[in-house]
Amino acid sequence: MAEEEKGFVIKDKRTFSQESGEPRPEETQEVKEAKTAETEPAEAEAESAPEEGAQLPEVNFSTFVFSLSSSAFLHFGEIPDPSTGKKKKNLPMAKHTIDILAMLEEKTRGNLADDEGQLLKNILYDLRMRYVKETA
Repeated sequence: MAEEEKGFVIKDKRTFSQESGEPRPEETQEVKEAKTAETEPAEAEAESAPEEGAQLPEVNFSTFVFSLSSSAFLHFGEIPDPSTGKKKKNLPMAKHTIDILAMLEEKTRGNLADDEGQLLKNILYDLRMRYVKETA
């Protein structure tokens, strides 16, 4: 029995030309399908992803703090869970989020603009008072 020598095939899947660095004018259907498969989100991710064309807020310190505070309100049961639409209290998670914000305040002390520091201070005060009220 003679062994057949099997070769291998190299397919260049880069989307740009090696010589010029410009995008290739024609991509093979195989490459397009591979890219589509890689970039398609899973069904669960697609449900929670913002709609196309929806404007997301600018990413800055204030929106980050608001995002964390929204998480605390969710855990206090004040806003419904986006995935279930139901309100549910989880005080240990609310405390954990408050602790994260407190750590953030400590680690950023002296490095924030006045309005950012005041925002964080006010949100922490409000969340701590809500926590005390819930646990009393």
